[in-house]
Amino acid sequence: MTGTPKSLGYRFPAEWEKHEATWLTYPVHEASFPGKMDKIIRPYHQFIRCIATAEKVKINVHDQTLLNYLETLFREEEMDFSAIEFYIHPSDDVWCRDHGPCFVVNPLIPEKKAVVNWIFNAWGNKYPSENDNKIAESVASAMSLPVFNPGICMEGGSVDFNGEGTILTTEACLLNPNRNPGMKREQIEKTLCEYYGVNKILWLGDGIEGDDTDGHVDDMTRFVGPDTVVTAVEKKKKDENYLNLQNNLKKLSSMRLASGKQINIAEIPMPDPVYWEGQRLPASYANFYLTNNAVIVPVYQCKQDDHALEILGDCFPERRVVGIDSTDIVWGFGSFHCLSQQEPLV
Repeated sequence: MTGTPKSLGYRFPAEWEKHEATWLTYPVHEASFPGKMDKIIRPYHQFIRCIATAEKVKINVHDQTLLNYLETLFREEEMDFSAIEFYIHPSDDVWCRDHGPCFVVNPLIPEKKAVVNWIFNAWGNKYPSENDNKIAESVASAMSLPVFNPGICMEGGSVDFNGEGTILTTEACLLNPNRNPGMKREQIEKTLCEYYGVNKILWLGDGIEGDDTDGHVDDMTRFVGPDTVVTAVEKKKKDENYLNLQNNLKKLSSMRLASGKQINIAEIPMPDPVYWEGQRLPASYANFYLTNNAVIVPVYQCKQDDHALEILGDCFPERRVVGIDSTDIVWGFGSFHCLSQQEPLV
């Protein structure tokens, strides 16, 4: 495509807007969840089932062998195949939010939907990414969609949208020299605005403990409406996340949206710390995912779970709230929002 999405009237819809499908990348490599691959399949399949009650689930699978295995396994588990589509797209990891297709829409032109093909370098070249970096373009090809190529590194978990011209992100991630060395804040802002079709970028600071993405915003603060965010807050002053999240809260209170409005803030607790092999993991209720009929929330077998579910239920009264145990999945350094990428309905 010539021009930028913004110049052609495209935009990236808010997650609560209607979906045609949710994209996932099925886990295949032991390195994604070392020592826990067998334990993450049950909650992962619960996630698929919940999505499939209201929209299609489009799954990237590594190869034909995995596809054949999944077809047999899903039949045994009585999955609804009418809602599931498989695409053979080799992968390095499972985090489709970051490497998957970024869909922008403009219902007023013939090419109503397009894919923005950001460069994916596995969060600053921390892991292999050769296959994952090809997935967005492969999806666009499979769907015969036009493609925009911004030419910079970007991950879906590093940005959150209100659907009305404003993006939330973090300095810790997008200004990290392991993403786009040599690019200034102003250059990154301009690229985000042009390729997501927005007008304003709001910058938070550092991320939560254990997050190997260098501070993705979807573990801290999420839009739950055009003027409202839910943001994680740690009450225990001695906790490693206390100061960062308090600074985050302070920044939010002084921010203004593209509309000029002040942000309404709903606070959500942090769960008890989750550790595996002595390492703190980025457990957070903010990593929820919205489907057409549900709010799917990671829970962690602690007393804060019910309170978090109640808060998110109040934010989305028209959706059912579904808590799925993420204690094992978060060993991969992400949860349900990180695993998924929405394809909007046009």
